[in-house]
Amino acid sequence: MNALAYLLIAIAKILHLVINIYTFVVAFAVLLSWVNPDQQNPIVRMLRQLTDPVFYQVRRILPRIFFRSRIDFTPMIVLFVLIMLDTVAVQLLYDLAAGLMKGI
Repeated sequence: MNALAYLLIAIAKILHLVINIYTFVVAFAVLLSWVNPDQQNPIVRMLRQLTDPVFYQVRRILPRIFFRSRIDFTPMIVLFVLIMLDTVAVQLLYDLAAGLMKGI
């Protein structure tokens, strides 16, 4: 069997796991933002450290029209990108590994 194919499958599985964990981190951060948590709480600080840099980059890219309402669309866009990345990138890695196993 092809060792490179198995390596690609392992990378795809790890990427899938990391994307899923970060998806839950973003969802949990959104839920916490609704209840106005204590900013000194270690869990809240950790979630902010994990999500704020990504949210900041997305906010820099978004047109100003997204900031006219009271709803922050940034987490929804991050979740959308994570779903797209999980669907496309992980499946491409699996397909590439399958092609290597067939001998293409």
